[in-house]
Amino acid sequence: MSVKPIADFSHFDALDIRVGRIVKVEEAQTKKPTWRLTIDFGGDIGTKVSCGAYRNYPKDALLGRQVLAVVNFAPRKMGPEVSEVLTLGVPGADGATIYVTPQQEVELGVALF
Repeated sequence: MSVKPIADFSHFDALDIRVGRIVKVEEAQTKKPTWRLTIDFGGDIGTKVSCGAYRNYPKDALLGRQVLAVVNFAPRKMGPEVSEVLTLGVPGADGATIYVTPQQEVELGVALF
């Protein structure tokens, strides 16, 4: 994997990355198998939808989990679905997406710094 060019701190600072809890998991109506996650960020943000390729996780393994997501990107259309936030993840050894989560329970809506 190639290294990206140096970015100004202002680029990172412009991202609003928050902790939310997955409260609902449904089949997304997309071409490739995707979950439609409803994530509660609490407070002023409330609940948002994220469509992601986390199909290596069964529904019950995702429900109730805390995840990190970018909450200030414009909504993105994915077929007939609209993803309102970008849930962050990394590729596992087999290429399956592994979601990014805090090591301990934290308050909903807290920001990554």
